[in-house]
Amino acid sequence: MDKSSAKGRINELVSIIEKHNYKYYVLSQPEISDYDFDMLLEELIRLEKDYPEFISPNSPTQKVGGDISKEFQQVEHLFPMLSLGNTYSEEEIREFDKRTKKLLHNDPEYVCELKYDGVSISITYENGKFVKAVTRGDGTKGDDVTQNVKTIKVLPHLLHGDNIPELLEIRGEIYYPHNGFNKLNEERIKNGEAPFANPRNAASGTVKTLDSSIVAKRPLSCFIYYLMSHEDSFISHYEKLESLKSWGLPVSNDIKVCKAIDEVLQYIQDWDTKRQQLPYDIDGIVIKVNASKDQLALGMTAKSPRWAIAYKFKAERVKTKLLSISYQVGRTGAITPVANLEAVQLAGTTVKRASLHNADIIDQLNLHIGDSVYVEKGGEIIPKIVGIAIEDREADSNVVNFISHCPECNTVLVRKEGEAAHYCPNEDGCPPQIKGKLEHFISRNALNIDSLGEGKIEMLFDNNLVRTPSDLYLLTYDSLIGLEKTFKAEEGKKERKVSFKDKTVKNILQGIQNSKEVPFERVLFGLGIRHIGRTVAKKLAKNFKTIDQLLIADHESLITIDEIGDKIANSLIEWSTKEEHKKLINDLKPYLQFEMEESDTVAASSKLQDKGFVISGKFELARDAIKNEIEINGGRNLSSISSKTDYLLAGEKIGPSKLAKAEKLGIKIISYEEYKEMLK
Repeated sequence: MDKSSAKGRINELVSIIEKHNYKYYVLSQPEISDYDFDMLLEELIRLEKDYPEFISPNSPTQKVGGDISKEFQQVEHLFPMLSLGNTYSEEEIREFDKRTKKLLHNDPEYVCELKYDGVSISITYENGKFVKAVTRGDGTKGDDVTQNVKTIKVLPHLLHGDNIPELLEIRGEIYYPHNGFNKLNEERIKNGEAPFANPRNAASGTVKTLDSSIVAKRPLSCFIYYLMSHEDSFISHYEKLESLKSWGLPVSNDIKVCKAIDEVLQYIQDWDTKRQQLPYDIDGIVIKVNASKDQLALGMTAKSPRWAIAYKFKAERVKTKLLSISYQVGRTGAITPVANLEAVQLAGTTVKRASLHNADIIDQLNLHIGDSVYVEKGGEIIPKIVGIAIEDREADSNVVNFISHCPECNTVLVRKEGEAAHYCPNEDGCPPQIKGKLEHFISRNALNIDSLGEGKIEMLFDNNLVRTPSDLYLLTYDSLIGLEKTFKAEEGKKERKVSFKDKTVKNILQGIQNSKEVPFERVLFGLGIRHIGRTVAKKLAKNFKTIDQLLIADHESLITIDEIGDKIANSLIEWSTKEEHKKLINDLKPYLQFEMEESDTVAASSKLQDKGFVISGKFELARDAIKNEIEINGGRNLSSISSKTDYLLAGEKIGPSKLAKAEKLGIKIISYEEYKEMLK
């Protein structure tokens, strides 16, 4: 076979195999036998081996995996991955309907869908080709798991059909079917490995596996439930779903268009019963306003769309015995009481512990050791005690009194006015707090010393090498090489041994060296000052420019900054007045960035002073560069269009929904050229 013929046959086989994959995995309507399918796949593998120059990254042969990642890269979503508001009551669903009708001045249609219990995923197709798969992450950025997700049989590498947008981002849920999950756990137990607790954990763990060939061997599946594109001309959500299905994507057949809220509630009631018969887990129903124009009119909040809501099925409840209470100390010193229970099965998992949150919860429950307690899973994830069987209580049982001293360092606990939690004030001498602060310091959004993860901080602490962040910069090759520790097995897991060999030590030292270039705002966040998160740290760094100026700032100057209130100001002042913290800053100064870069501190102008911009579409210049330019000229970057927006900066292929909303609110729409004119 010559090259031309081989290329033609490879393309033909790719198309045929993708069609049969769709028929088999999505429609459950196979047209050929397994043997015939295997013969087609073997022919394709053979031809690609002989003519590797014709292998496409979207070939069905790539579904077997094989790429091994050292780590997952962070990738920005084309469109933010928002979350849905949740409810557990019929009354709140009716309230959602009333609110929607009032805002729209009409009676909307709703689309009801099953709420799959798995892992959210965002997949990008360009010109019909699968190019990227990204986890939810923080909603703005997630982990690039493309090679793993490409192995999922139901997801086509190539879309087929009419009117496929040039660029589209779809959202879906990756799940583990019950049959495959049970087989997986049987194999793990047989091999002496800990079984997964539930299908959701198995799906999550599989998607984040570094070897895609392992992912390919596990029967993950996926349902697609949403489409976004700059070329969005669909009149309804249901039309989008039908189009997705026609292009070969796995869309559930259990979707229903409802004309009234009573139909929605009937759908919920039906599936609350029928869900037990499904071959996969669902934990609720998602209700979406159908018409695109209505979705546009309702808009979004910062976290979720106003045109959708999720109804969560009520959690399963079981009764068991309270054996004892233990207390955990967090990074900030907050004390969390944990109930130790007689083992019981709940929602498919064995539960032995439940969070009690704080002293008020214990008092409200009037807990006694030995009580028979009712346990639920909050949102079907975290076990919690929701009640007591008083009739079962023994007459001589002892009431649970919250501890008065830290269980780790024996310091007297404090509880600040207006706060629910008790705290250990010994933040610089309490072991769990020290380790927690060190782990926060090296975390991705702070100093990003990822080579020190997976228990290595604990090893350094146990060997008296590190007590404060500044100690990290005194570590040497000789002080690290040869360290070892065997970590006790958590429940259901095998024990783990960590050794500091040559490569590990060099990676740690290089990670510490790289952290010296981290900008001031992330260093400030990494210090772990209570109530100062990433956004607040950025605002403080931008306003005060240097750590020295920030640490002498008084209450009045702090609260004049947007979004900085009494709680944050008081926390910062209290932290900065302690001698041990002043010493920490002085010890870190030779190594880290404690002032803003000149390009960030010097304003180019005030030409955009207090003007709010939303940027949408494609530009020749990177969006981050444009956003930075807006800020240094006095402007504000906004995430969504609202009455606070002054300008919509429109690039190529901007979505019609943003344009329509800007026009509706009377917001000025400008091109990049017009924006540059504003700066002249």
